[in-house]
Amino acid sequence: MHAARAPADPGRGADARRAATRRGTARSVTEEPNTKRILLVCTGNICRSPLAAALLERALVERGIEGIAVASAGTGAWDGAPVSEGAYLVGLERGLDLSGHRARLLTRELVDGADLILTMARHHRARVDELGGEGHVFVLGEYAGREGDDAEVSDPFGGDLDVYRDTCAELEALLQTAVERIVKEFASGSQR
Repeated sequence: MHAARAPADPGRGADARRAATRRGTARSVTEEPNTKRILLVCTGNICRSPLAAALLERALVERGIEGIAVASAGTGAWDGAPVSEGAYLVGLERGLDLSGHRARLLTRELVDGADLILTMARHHRARVDELGGEGHVFVLGEYAGREGDDAEVSDPFGGDLDVYRDTCAELEALLQTAVERIVKEFASGSQR
């Protein structure tokens, strides 16, 4: 899992954690028992969810929030696939290096290990529900206050770079709202 808080290491300070997050390589090797886990889900885990995970991770680091691990998966992912070229390039434009990301298929184990699951579309939420995630899964847009079709984040796969830029901008806007709710809910203990 990506982590908003890098593992305790006397040689690594806040600057190193921020740099690791920018590179998309912040990993939690030893998580605290009370670490909250957020899982972002799309279809292939090569476009939307890795971008969203990296953006959320950065937002948490920028706010100085620790103890939240962020990961991503896909309902139809090919394990080990790299991010799409468009996601990689748009990530670089935003200071995110997704070169180390490898797709992974959504599993019951990932669902069971997450405290909060945010999906890009309703059909992803339905798959999470099938895997036992009912009650702690939301479409990202709905979690951020959008309704209807506006709650879903379109898949940019196959689109040009401008389509990826639009998707990333939409994710940034949704996550700005979502991160405030995440902080409040995790602080109050209203998530599992």
